Amino acid sequence: MSYQALYRVWRPQKFDDMVGQDVVTRTLKNALITEQTSHAYLFTGPRGTGKTSAAKIFAKAVNCHYLKDGEPCNECVTCKAITEGTLNDVIEIDAASNNGVEEIRDIRDKAKYAPTEADYKVYIVDEVHMLSTGAFNALLKTLEEPPANVIFILATTEPQKIPLTIISRTQRFDFKRITPAQSYDRMVYILDQKGIQYDQKALAIIAKAAEGGMRDALSILDQVISFGNEEVTLDNALLVTGSVNQNY
Repeated sequence: MSYQALYRVWRPQKFDDMVGQDVVTRTLKNALITEQTSHAYLFTGPRGTGKTSAAKIFAKAVNCHYLKDGEPCNECVTCKAITEGTLNDVIEIDAASNNGVEEIRDIRDKAKYAPTEADYKVYIVDEVHMLSTGAFNALLKTLEEPPANVIFILATTEPQKIPLTIISRTQRFDFKRITPAQSYDRMVYILDQKGIQYDQKALAIIAKAAEGGMRDALSILDQVISFGNEEVTLDNALLVTGSVNQNY
């Protein structure tokens, strides 16, 4: 079996797994509990802060028949299919490579059809700021007259590039940078689960180098583990991050 990066293995599978986004997760859970979900969301924030993970968790939650306290069960057929990326009704689109008018019109046309395997068809559009002006106009028409049982989740690291007409038709959630302390705690949890020895000062260096991105922290940690042959030492963390020892 091929090696899977830490950030993929430890991707949050429920809202309570997410690091540093308590306001976002609590609001989304409450919306699910009270059945007051929107037809369109805009998730903004720096890279690696959980936007795509939150979108996938939300897609599971709105389609899970065993929802509890706003959390998906992660055990039913639908939850497992979404986690594995095999459910046809949850569609992930990279706007960086699908940014034209025709691509968005194709989405608009397909969105008219009812979901085939789930209760809701969910479109997760990553890097949505990369869409062309014409594509945004085509998307706007869909958001103005949303089909039944369809939810759009738009994610971006550059919200200033999103037209106000799009923003005004979505519920916006701003994801914050992860603090070094939060990154540190998450890495400690993962390393303890894996039984890997670590130097606390090494984790502090990695958390600082990640600059607020949980995914970046785990990517750096992966490198340090590989470089140190399954050991996370201060010297290895300094070498991998290019940091200078400041008596951490």
